[in-house]
Amino acid sequence: MKFGDVLDTASVFKRDLSQIRFAKALVATVSTASELTLIIAFLYSGLSRRKSALSLIWVVSATNAVCIFQWYFWGYSLAFSPTATNGFIGNLDNFGLINVLGDPSPGSPLIPDLLYSFYQMEVACVTIGILIGAVAERGRVLPAMVFTFLWMTLVYCPLACWAWNVNGWGLKWGVLDFAGMSIFPAFVKGFEIGSGVGGIAYAWVLGRRRQEELHNFRPHSVAMITLGTFILWFGWLGFNGGSAYGANLRAVMAIWNSMIAPAFGGIVWCLIDYRSKRKYSMVGFCCGTIVGLIAATSASGYIPPLAAVFMGVFAGAVCNYATKIKEYLEIDDTFDIFAQHAVGGIIGLLFNGLFGSQAIIALDGVNTNVPGGWVDKNWKQLYIQLVYVCAGCVYTFVATVNIAKIINVIPGLQLRTPPDGESLGLDEVEASRVPLRYRYDWLSAPFF
Repeated sequence: MKFGDVLDTASVFKRDLSQIRFAKALVATVSTASELTLIIAFLYSGLSRRKSALSLIWVVSATNAVCIFQWYFWGYSLAFSPTATNGFIGNLDNFGLINVLGDPSPGSPLIPDLLYSFYQMEVACVTIGILIGAVAERGRVLPAMVFTFLWMTLVYCPLACWAWNVNGWGLKWGVLDFAGMSIFPAFVKGFEIGSGVGGIAYAWVLGRRRQEELHNFRPHSVAMITLGTFILWFGWLGFNGGSAYGANLRAVMAIWNSMIAPAFGGIVWCLIDYRSKRKYSMVGFCCGTIVGLIAATSASGYIPPLAAVFMGVFAGAVCNYATKIKEYLEIDDTFDIFAQHAVGGIIGLLFNGLFGSQAIIALDGVNTNVPGGWVDKNWKQLYIQLVYVCAGCVYTFVATVNIAKIINVIPGLQLRTPPDGESLGLDEVEASRVPLRYRYDWLSAPFF
């Protein structure tokens, strides 16, 4: 059945009117999702020093363009081609979006394949946008673009295939993971684990910033961080709620959980910071809000609201203390990508194994026979979730490190800017522009 066939008769039209309206809403959600990459760019810009703020907007925007090309070129085919049966990666049957038109998508028979491919492209763009923050204040743009194409091909597409492809091994194994798929669960594998673990792997290869750059590091714009966080929260509701692929109670539950977990995560992170500094931190509240959103990404459509409260509290506390991991490993994870995205995503997946409820899953009226976690006495589910997490983390880290190291030895593609470029700031040496008030200092001089 083609997507357009649902309009053939008046009776079918009436029966599926809510789904057709939802498809329109999904288009709006995709439009919102396309803006999330820009919001991530502004968020990273606010977290950095002023002399590298513009370069981060530039590098995130550039990786977005590379990701769009890769996804059109062969990314969607390598992730979702239904004719691939190896369970690890797809084939090139849908190269260049060949035959990707009105057939029912893997996510829902009422969502056309072409729209679904576009939605998944936006998910991929957000993933690489988060990861590429690892270049902060010392990474060159051109090698990062080459890395983006190769990472999307060799890391993200296999992760997406494991979890989303109809023949993926993770999908067949029964992992519970919500946002990104409804009938066929999984999202955090490629999204949060990919960006979080990939980010710290790239930062490790890139190396630490110079000691003088690490001394007394402060974000240059808390206002930009706050604005970016709350716009990101708004867009995330579309991601998580839209992943129910229907105008149903499960979508509403996902949105509710995506409000509850970030709220409690932000409060807990802020209180932990207050305990040590005796001051309330707006940046800390934003970080806690983001980790709550990340945990909710995989769990929002599986757990009840009370479990979302526990998850938000737990994620806010654990991810706050996880920011110390980079110090023990001596890895300069500037924006705590691993502590927030990887650890937060893992928490969400494990909460599915504990609190996943068949009653919540069945709210969409489709997945009525999917077992939950421990609350449904499905004791093996936590083990499945844990093995799945380990497989994703190990593969992502090893593959990312190898890709980055290979690129780094290619002449002209060294990942890191020279020391003098790091001192000047990447806005000057990579973006070739700095904000007017820093370039034209004479404008602030008194007139005579």
